[in-house]
Amino acid sequence: MAELNGVPVTPDELKALALVNYGHFTSMRMEDQRIRGFSHHLERLVRDCRVLFGHELDRQQVREYVRQATAGRDGAFVVRVTIYDPDLELGHPGAQAEPKVLVTTRPAGAWPMAPIRVQSVPYVRELPEQKHVGLFGALWHRRNAQLDGFDDCVFTDADLYISEGATWNIGFFDGQHVIWPNAEVLQGVTMRLLHQVHELTSLGPVNLSDLPRMEAAFATNTAVGVRAITAINEVEFPDVHPVLETLRKEYEEIPAEAV
Repeated sequence: MAELNGVPVTPDELKALALVNYGHFTSMRMEDQRIRGFSHHLERLVRDCRVLFGHELDRQQVREYVRQATAGRDGAFVVRVTIYDPDLELGHPGAQAEPKVLVTTRPAGAWPMAPIRVQSVPYVRELPEQKHVGLFGALWHRRNAQLDGFDDCVFTDADLYISEGATWNIGFFDGQHVIWPNAEVLQGVTMRLLHQVHELTSLGPVNLSDLPRMEAAFATNTAVGVRAITAINEVEFPDVHPVLETLRKEYEEIPAEAV
């Protein structure tokens, strides 16, 4: 299923995503017609549309497109809303844009997801605070990590301070507090919600040299929820830890919003 501004999208309208690849998106897990943190996802879309297109997105219209595209579907699945201009040309990205709303869906995996082992790599995404469609660098490093025997990658700066995963946020538990790296990152909705509900939470620098003192590490995004990380490079972490169960419970107890 793929609808652009409420009607089935055509191949020609999708060309801009493949050939120009300029836009932004958000992904949301829908369960029984409700989405946890839906208002945060709408805020992200409005904010990023201002940054990338200088355009004021109608959040109520986006809500209606999502409602229409998912009407009658039960169970859990992932909804992605992509904002882009099908008429934007590669040679004239500065032209006045008329961004449109693409709604697509895909299956959702069962929670909790299997733990992952990740490899660190020095890399900073362009416009790291925006959830844009420019994923080449992230996927390139994810591919290389998998070729090296890992499941995914986590990014650091030149001084080896950790920021974020390829498509997820990363958190740590030092025995007392959940620590989120205070680097330039895309602040995921799942991370933001957990920060709000978990009492002993802080932002702080996390260097690769700090990893041996951490009791647990985990990845978060709307598709995976809270996912255990069992290794970062050669440093290993448990796949089962009380803090992971606590975070999952706290997250799943957050009321989901009706679309």
